[in-house]
Amino acid sequence: MLNQSVKKFWKKLPRLCLIGMVGIMPSINKVVGQGFESLYEAKVFTHKGKTLPYRIMYPKNFNPEQKYPLVIFLHGSGERGNDNQKQLVHGASLFANDSVRSRFPAIVVFPQCPDDDFWANIKENPNQQGYRSIEFLPESKPTAAMDLLIRLVNGLKRESYVDSRRIYVGGLSMGGMGTFELVARIPKVFAAAFPICGGSNPESAKRYAHKVKFWVFHGAKDDVVPPQYSIDMVSSIRKLGGDARLTVYPDAGHNSWDQAFREPELLLWLFSCKK
Repeated sequence: MLNQSVKKFWKKLPRLCLIGMVGIMPSINKVVGQGFESLYEAKVFTHKGKTLPYRIMYPKNFNPEQKYPLVIFLHGSGERGNDNQKQLVHGASLFANDSVRSRFPAIVVFPQCPDDDFWANIKENPNQQGYRSIEFLPESKPTAAMDLLIRLVNGLKRESYVDSRRIYVGGLSMGGMGTFELVARIPKVFAAAFPICGGSNPESAKRYAHKVKFWVFHGAKDDVVPPQYSIDMVSSIRKLGGDARLTVYPDAGHNSWDQAFREPELLLWLFSCKK
């Protein structure tokens, strides 16, 4: 479970994103009405009585005799819950786009973190100036949600129709932090990762710098998750000889994911990465 200060901080994020959501919701409802949501089959992963809801979309004309890339996408704190629906708000429409599905056949999974948990193991530390700073603890015990996520990913990896050389993970905000930590905990699984407005402990990069390619995104004006966290991670990966791209949007605040999703080369880069 999260400590109380972290819970208090991340409960504020839905309100921070509310203004953006007001403009987004009409388009979401329109897409859902067109069958967008139905492309993602609702499932629940269970281990020792604990559950992790997730949505999974299979490629067009799915053939279990073939092998497909696997994409895991981790949502932000505002999409936590157990409705197995909110996690599709950001990013799911990109992969469900008809032309994207035709060009990049893949299995895409959106798990959902519970309200009272967090993908990454973190601790919030207010500094003397009153600003928030986040201490990342990827070397300590994983959160309950992360533990279930690791088990889910390892289970999916063993499916005969998953191309084990082309497994990818991305996420935004809380999910961006979770992306770094998931790669740190099971570095041999992933070929590439694309964390958006996230961060982690730069020391953890030594576990995956030579194994996983990164494209990291952040908004220069982000006042929720400091962009320096992403900058430090890319710097650490590069110093260790790893392959890491960094895109900082000069006018973007916390919502840098909309611009990241519009990057014309993102999916081409992602699906070209192999173990």
